[in-house]
Amino acid sequence: MNIKLVAVDMDGTLLNSKKKMPEEFIPWVKSHPEIKTVIASGRQYYTLERDFLPIRDNLAFIAENGGLVFEKGEIIFKDEIDKQDMLKCLDIIDKVPYATPVICGAKSAYITKKDVDEEIYYNVEMYYERRQIVEDLRKVADNDTIVKVAIYFKKEKAEESMKYFENIGEKLTAVLSGASWIDIANKTESKGNAIKAICEKYGIAHTEAMGFGDYLNDISLLESCGESYCMKNGHPTLKALAKYVTEKTNDENGVMEVLKTL
Repeated sequence: MNIKLVAVDMDGTLLNSKKKMPEEFIPWVKSHPEIKTVIASGRQYYTLERDFLPIRDNLAFIAENGGLVFEKGEIIFKDEIDKQDMLKCLDIIDKVPYATPVICGAKSAYITKKDVDEEIYYNVEMYYERRQIVEDLRKVADNDTIVKVAIYFKKEKAEESMKYFENIGEKLTAVLSGASWIDIANKTESKGNAIKAICEKYGIAHTEAMGFGDYLNDISLLESCGESYCMKNGHPTLKALAKYVTEKTNDENGVMEVLKTL
């Protein structure tokens, strides 16, 4: 195989159950400069940058589930939400019980001063390394590229609150991302489209791309790579879709077992 790109999901894939990456991963990246290694995640770029600081400039980062792609600290691809669509989201959220919006931009994540309490700040801090407390969320799009509206729900009310976002608009889609979170983004936003943008920029063919994932939000990631791997610990639907299933789980460094064969 002539692999020129490797794209790796984080949780359940590269990271083990304790959220630790394999010790061999950073040395492998450094020793394979001819392969463009991509970290594909729903996390904020600045959180990913912190976690991979020693090899930041050796990687491309797909952040916010495909809303942004960063390389060497610069944006090389974005899927920006229209400001009017963002404002419509905020109008809906204002009427939903237990809901707190987090506006996710290229520069920062934003929450309002009136929404900050210990529980909310703890959960925002967990996922957003760079964050700002502002007076008015409706103004943040004037100075930032907005790619996602995340909504935190107290009392784990996210799933039962999906009904409020069924008619979010023609261009947007709402996705349940946990018991306490709903993410709203453009329908075009995906890890797969971000990988296609990277491949197009660098002239990498579909057959020269290898991807690893474990859950349903990795479907587009695997579809964008000719050599696609679902983790042994992955979702059955993804296993059926992938070209291969790793012989070992994420807790057994399943990704590294494949990478070491390249």
